[in-house]
Amino acid sequence: MADSDNITSLPFVTRRRVLAGTVVATTAWTLEGNASAGTNVPVDPALALQREWQRAHKLTERLCRRQQRLETRLVEDIGFPCVDVRLPNGEELTVYSIESLNQVLGNGPDTAALREKAESEFAAHQARWDAAAEKTGYAAALRAEREAGERAKNLLEAFSTTPATTLAGVAGKLDAVLLEGEACEECCDFPWPQIRSAFSDLVRIAEAFGADRVASKDPS
Repeated sequence: MADSDNITSLPFVTRRRVLAGTVVATTAWTLEGNASAGTNVPVDPALALQREWQRAHKLTERLCRRQQRLETRLVEDIGFPCVDVRLPNGEELTVYSIESLNQVLGNGPDTAALREKAESEFAAHQARWDAAAEKTGYAAALRAEREAGERAKNLLEAFSTTPATTLAGVAGKLDAVLLEGEACEECCDFPWPQIRSAFSDLVRIAEAFGADRVASKDPS
């Protein structure tokens, strides 16, 4: 069942955005190739973790888009749980949670009857929403998206205790930070310009390292 006291925040409607940065992941694989070319170096644990996080991240985004599509249909058919309230002073309000309803009407005896009627109407609307959410698959999609998001979050937190052993591993960590935290590619707020700069430094150093390797093996 949806939490009626959190309806107004709509966290799963607005919190997601399309993330740029596929070039970051692509470069990570380039760095990996330069770091391990011609060697039997074990897979960097940080890079392995980044790959696992990226899969979880993509799954979360995919599930989010699915539940948002279902939610849009649900809103069109049922509407977010709410109730229209006419206050004693004649003002009319639309309230989207029991918590907000109690704030608007208070707990005084003069609004007891009005509060009881509004709560009953809100509960009926909430029940219609919940039934439709289960029937359409929205509730299941929302649960799956939350579970995938929690797994991605746990993997992201694991980066802080997983040392990188290659440039690719360091790039993988930066990849995850940029994809998860940066609002947009052009964001100029701290620390995103600095992180992008550090990533560019990694790319430049890795490319120079790869070029030097090729030159050292050139028989001419």
